[in-house]
Amino acid sequence: MNNLPYAIAEQFATPVLAIAPLGNGLINDTFWVKTESMQFVLQRINSTVFPKPLNIMDNLLQLNQHQEQNPNRPVKLKIPALLKTLAHNDFYLDEHNDCWRALEFIENTESLEMLANVDQAQQVGLALGHFHSLLSDLDSSLLHDTLPGFHVAPEYIKSYQRVLTTTFVQSDPDSLYCAEFIAGYKHLAVDLETAKARGLLALRVIHGDPKLNNFLFDKDSKKIISLIDLDTIKPGLVHYDIGDCLRSCCHKQGSNEFDLELCAVILESYLSEASTFFSAYDYDYLYTAIQLLPFELGLRFYTDFLEGNQYFKVTDPKQNLNRALAQFKLCESIIDQELAIKTLIKQLRR
Repeated sequence: MNNLPYAIAEQFATPVLAIAPLGNGLINDTFWVKTESMQFVLQRINSTVFPKPLNIMDNLLQLNQHQEQNPNRPVKLKIPALLKTLAHNDFYLDEHNDCWRALEFIENTESLEMLANVDQAQQVGLALGHFHSLLSDLDSSLLHDTLPGFHVAPEYIKSYQRVLTTTFVQSDPDSLYCAEFIAGYKHLAVDLETAKARGLLALRVIHGDPKLNNFLFDKDSKKIISLIDLDTIKPGLVHYDIGDCLRSCCHKQGSNEFDLELCAVILESYLSEASTFFSAYDYDYLYTAIQLLPFELGLRFYTDFLEGNQYFKVTDPKQNLNRALAQFKLCESIIDQELAIKTLIKQLRR
């Protein structure tokens, strides 16, 4: 490892005793740092993905201020605190103008790549519902849109179609399957955005990327105590968060099937926290969200594969193709279970 992370870490605390890569995120560079007095998380914000990294920092500060303005509200989730540099700044710009920030390291916690039982699933639903509930009275217009177009599926379809004008779909069976799946189900992309445009679904503050490994479980209590990776917090539809969370948590990795039992547990516990602000239309579009998010992510993975893997980090040239294939198979499983999922939503709505 080069010495750059050490030099950057010492902008926040000295002396640095140890530093190591942390997590398996596909966007930012993340490190665990240990000093004589503390541990913290050091991150370089990917300026290619986030062209305005200072907007991310503004959003995090807005989030902290919202919490401070409601000191009597019960808060079940810990949002990692921003640590200042030794020069008392909220971030550090290096010689390449890359933005680095330091965050509180929440000790005695672990993240999961796969749910092992329904108790963990219940925790995920409670945590996401609580997060949305905490921020339901924060004016989303106060936040920057750190990723314009993120989760706007019709735009991903347009990007894919532009790529097809300059790139040929390979004759590989997996690649052909992905192309055919997109062609057959591209109509899924418009439903949520159409509902938003019609005023049926309200813009709220969303996490933007609530996949399973962004929830931190306390190692002793086994309860979720934090939701991390807040760069994608922005105005949006909570349906994007719900659909993405279920996509991540209910994906049976071996078969790419959708786990309806885990979905039921997560949705029920989510609504126990979020039902206070959930509207009738919010319920109406739940299945749409569950169906859309794996399609959307598969579309993004496949587009990136066709473009030569420019966005998502890969260790193999076909990794994004394989990722896309898994998401489309998951979406196919959801479509096969449409009646059962809609019946579940109807029961929870009561």
